Amino acid sequence: MNTEFPRNFLFGAATAATQVEGGDKNNTWYAWAQKEGRIKGGGSPLRGTDHWNRWREDFDLMANMGLTTYRLGLEWSRIEPRPGVFDEGAVARYREMLEYLNARNIKPLVTLFHFSLPRWLKGGFEQPESISVFERFVRYAVDRLGDLVEDWITINEPNVYVVKGYYFGEFPPGKKSFPLAMLVYKHLALAHIRAYNAIHELCPGTRVGVAHHLRVFSPYSPFNPADAAAAKLMKYLFQDAIIECMATGNLVSPIGHNAPYGKGCYQDFFGVNYYTRSAVKAKGFADTVFEDAPVNDLGWEIYPKGLYKLCKEVYKKYRTPIYITENGICDAADSRRSRFIVDHLYQVAKLLDDGVDVRRYYHWTLTDNFEWLEGETARFGLAEVDFETQKRTLRPSGWLYSLISKTHKLP
Repeated sequence: MNTEFPRNFLFGAATAATQVEGGDKNNTWYAWAQKEGRIKGGGSPLRGTDHWNRWREDFDLMANMGLTTYRLGLEWSRIEPRPGVFDEGAVARYREMLEYLNARNIKPLVTLFHFSLPRWLKGGFEQPESISVFERFVRYAVDRLGDLVEDWITINEPNVYVVKGYYFGEFPPGKKSFPLAMLVYKHLALAHIRAYNAIHELCPGTRVGVAHHLRVFSPYSPFNPADAAAAKLMKYLFQDAIIECMATGNLVSPIGHNAPYGKGCYQDFFGVNYYTRSAVKAKGFADTVFEDAPVNDLGWEIYPKGLYKLCKEVYKKYRTPIYITENGICDAADSRRSRFIVDHLYQVAKLLDDGVDVRRYYHWTLTDNFEWLEGETARFGLAEVDFETQKRTLRPSGWLYSLISKTHKLP
């Protein structure tokens, strides 16, 4: 198999605004972190990695590593601090960032919604009007920044946002209701379609997609038909149904029915966020890990073959180019990250050999950050961050990834 990547294949890193920028109190995650016990170690996105002020340092780091693309997010609450009121200063900062990236030959991929909402959007995506409110924000951002961006992600991991926030109640707003979760799924799907159409109206030729969190769901006991059925159902409810709604505009059960904005193709690329596999037990509808499976610091199974399996599956069904928009490992000691990177990129090379149109790989993440419920305790960065001093230090795995990006070859 050829482990040399095409010269036009892009290697990059991914971040989210709320996790790195710091300094913003107007978003739902800052409010969520104020209650003691919600965030491991008592962290808050208010500190992050101070990327809002240190972005040049981070962009220079990427340029020196030879990375050719960067996935960044816009903090909605910075750009629209009050309903319908926009902050030109915040937009100017983002514009400066994008100009700097382009000047360093690093292609930006911009995410519009990545788990974090303005605090003034009461009810969030539970409310039908949230669809038009999101479109208003999207139109403003794209109108101001679209000349510097060729690729947009409307929504990041709608399934994680819904399951964590509306089924398990672990993410804001902390609710536990299956019907409400399905309603939010529906509004997110419609919000994506409206945003997709708006972006293409403002910037014809722009590529627009969704970053979907995909997992392999395997029965804990392959000989137990109940486990097999539970794995199939969990896969459908967690990812297959919402993907179908967003990709085609056709709402499927239990999310909805019919196609309110018409059937079509509402993705120019398919974003894949991949981390792990779930071992499913029918008893208790449990999401577990196989015994003796290799795991990361958070106990997630390390299963590189899953990336190949999932990308092959979605490419066969939707036939749109694939961007691997997130793939990474929580590994504070940096003892497994190099192997993780090579093993997963080997699967990408296999996909390319098999004719699957994979065009980009974004490692999660560039630097250690505020990792949602794990706060500052979960280390996913190619570069280590000392949060007290904000000093960045490239890890050995970061040097390896730099070598791969510069040579377009696996070692």
